[in-house]
Amino acid sequence: MPPAAVISTKYIVTLTDEERQTLTRLVTTGRAAARARTHAQVLLKADTAPGGPGWTDAQITAAFAVSERTVARIRHAFVDQGVDAALHPCPRPPRLRKLDGRAEAHLVALACSTPPDGEQRWTLRLLTERFVALEVSPPVSDETVRRALKQTSSSRG
Repeated sequence: MPPAAVISTKYIVTLTDEERQTLTRLVTTGRAAARARTHAQVLLKADTAPGGPGWTDAQITAAFAVSERTVARIRHAFVDQGVDAALHPCPRPPRLRKLDGRAEAHLVALACSTPPDGEQRWTLRLLTERFVALEVSPPVSDETVRRALKQTSSSRG
């Protein structure tokens, strides 16, 4: 019978003999990526099947220097999607760019133009305000303007 702390966990890891052998082989051979090895070790220690150690998240956290959130994510991936998903989590999709090439070209042209009356040069705030007023793209922040100018190697960025 697993300890009470494991029962209160939402995602309970119960490994089959085959899964346990696969994970043990992965940990002992030393030919896997460090993250996959750590995830395998977490799954092996979280195993609540008969003969499994059934460690709590706190014990696993202390033993392998991972956060409790990481242990929870590994448990969740294993229960919902299986061993492969727990060992090799899918990378997050890249963020979509806020400015496309046309909008960046407008921004660079604006930055290279003469500054407004009463100003010696363009500031990020002035550029952002004018760019948003032109409605070339959806409203953007000063940081988006800064990144776009820096990325284009503009002398203004």
